Amino acid sequence: MPAPFQLTRDHVLRAIRHIEREGLQLRLSTVYDLVYKGRRYPPRPVVQLAYRLATDQPDATWPLPAGAPTNDLLEQLDFTVAAKRPTLANSPLDGDVAAQEAMRDLYTGPAVEAPATPSKLAPAATAEVHEPAPSYGSAPAEPYNRTTALEELFITEEKLDNALAALHRRRNLILQGPPGTGKTFLARRLAWLELGATDARRIELVQFHPSYSYEDFVQGFRPDGKGTFRLTPGVLLDFCRKAAADPEQPYFLLIDEINRGNLSRIFGELLLLLEADKRGPAHAVRLPYAAANEPRFFVPENVFVIGTMNTADRSLAPLDYALRRRFAFVPLQPEFGTRLQDALASRDVPEGVIHRLITRMEELNRAIVDDPELGPDFQIGHSYFCQPPSDASAADTWLTLILEQEIAPLLDDYWLDQPAKAAAHKKRLLAGA
Repeated sequence: MPAPFQLTRDHVLRAIRHIEREGLQLRLSTVYDLVYKGRRYPPRPVVQLAYRLATDQPDATWPLPAGAPTNDLLEQLDFTVAAKRPTLANSPLDGDVAAQEAMRDLYTGPAVEAPATPSKLAPAATAEVHEPAPSYGSAPAEPYNRTTALEELFITEEKLDNALAALHRRRNLILQGPPGTGKTFLARRLAWLELGATDARRIELVQFHPSYSYEDFVQGFRPDGKGTFRLTPGVLLDFCRKAAADPEQPYFLLIDEINRGNLSRIFGELLLLLEADKRGPAHAVRLPYAAANEPRFFVPENVFVIGTMNTADRSLAPLDYALRRRFAFVPLQPEFGTRLQDALASRDVPEGVIHRLITRMEELNRAIVDDPELGPDFQIGHSYFCQPPSDASAADTWLTLILEQEIAPLLDDYWLDQPAKAAAHKKRLLAGA
């Protein structure tokens, strides 16, 4: 070894005894643990302490880097070095072992109380800085019931009952459909119906995207205001802890655009814990980043997950089957029938404008369904037209601008390789505008 001093097994054992006797809190390892008599220790801090004790130099620095060089030495001394966690794809700690172990030096560790008589050889500890508690909506909750839901949702009572039944049965539900079919709108109202009120304290909304990771959702190392990295709980951990502290009330995690993220990487062990019969502390697991002595993680029985999925996004891969079987799926379709027409009429939209809207959109959706390269998943939904102007005289211009500025560009994307076809449909859509 390149170090001028030959470390022995006795030196390391002396360091371990010193750690236990003094109650030292060493900085956590991110990838490997030194395992001795059923206890786990961060390898390089232990070796560095052994080196200081053996040389009687309190400020001495162990000359070998973390990772393979230090671990190999410990294994030569008949110690067991075990992987602390699996390597996670898309993790900031991905890469070779030495790079992962070097990342450990950025982690300052949890807060600890200083011993009454600290050893001059004890590694310095840094107090933990906690992020502020998540802020839930401050608006007062209003009562919300079935009558209110049916008044503002463009779905039948039967479909609403079926969605609620699926949510109760699986505890995990995905609302899927073409763009503009009110998936996120319905997801929030399903939660309100179960809560009996518009209670934002028991609802958490997140949106997945291609850069969203396990570290964002569950737990991972993140930079703080001081330029160091700390092990920080993600949205899911915070939400589940809040739900576990209030077991008599349901809690709803709403995941918008759930299929835009890499779900296998984001969910991790949640693939197991999401199952309806795998909820609660009896099925708790140790998280990959968590220390051995930390409580194991579980999804409380009062947590419900509602995701939304846009079926028209061709840039996305199909859902993983392991994840798919843990959700119930409720399809949503465009609703240009009497419910939308009545809602627009109640807002004083002129009958002629309503007729133009309905006929043009139904004709366009029929063409989309009949197109072999598109199909029903690419229909255009009704939510584009759910906020008419309060001034009835502005309704015609309102409709024309939506068709020109929102629907027509979508057709250019749908028929990207067939511009003449896109132009023909736009001409029919905007005729007489």
